[in-house]
Amino acid sequence: MSDDTDVVWISSSHVLQRFDRPLLQYISQSMNVDQWEYLHDKDEGSSIDEAVDLIYEFLAQYSHPIHLAGHGAGGAWFTAAGIALTFARRYPQKVRSLVLLAVASQPANTWHVHYYLQRKLFTMSREQVLASCVRHLFGEQPHNTSKILMAVLCRDLEQSPLLHSLFKLTELPQGGVSMPMMVCGSKNDIIVNSPALKGWLKGLKPEDYLWEYAKGSHFFHYFYPQKVCEKMLSFWQPYQLQSMRYILLI
Repeated sequence: MSDDTDVVWISSSHVLQRFDRPLLQYISQSMNVDQWEYLHDKDEGSSIDEAVDLIYEFLAQYSHPIHLAGHGAGGAWFTAAGIALTFARRYPQKVRSLVLLAVASQPANTWHVHYYLQRKLFTMSREQVLASCVRHLFGEQPHNTSKILMAVLCRDLEQSPLLHSLFKLTELPQGGVSMPMMVCGSKNDIIVNSPALKGWLKGLKPEDYLWEYAKGSHFFHYFYPQKVCEKMLSFWQPYQLQSMRYILLI
């Protein structure tokens, strides 16, 4: 970490981090990026307040506001995007802008909700539901790849701090933030479909931006990292120029 960091990428699922790496590699070619991960021990209690306090301690080391970004693949309010959204609402002076990837206007609508609804509504085994989730999250994949991805999703269910369960699906506060915000999604994402993504529109400010890529499913940033990076850099550019002008003035 250094004080010239521009972007902090928030992660709440160690298992799913691998799908962020291609995008972060592209971003790091143009901007300085740090990663922050919420690590949760199985024997510990968990709360969004704890996660927000921890990221506040982390960001206290920076002397300037940071661009926060995250993907909505983690569990309920403990998604990377959910943690970033909550932090931005509580500490707007620490955040220059917020970028949310694959996050519905109801932030609790994660892939876990999709999984538990299928378990409740259909007479399908855990393995069958996981196979269905792989198709919905990643599109059609070869058999061996699908088996690997099923194991990844299974570990995420077991290791991520979830508010959802077979007995209860949680809803969370909706709304935006005071700083500029960008919301990104994919038009063929079954988990966060176009109507769920466009629910953000009614609360967006003039400087905010909603963008959908044509394909890529829920992990569109993994399959098309260059395209997503280009849009994010375009969104950040005016605020980077403002920062440079401020440095020149002082």
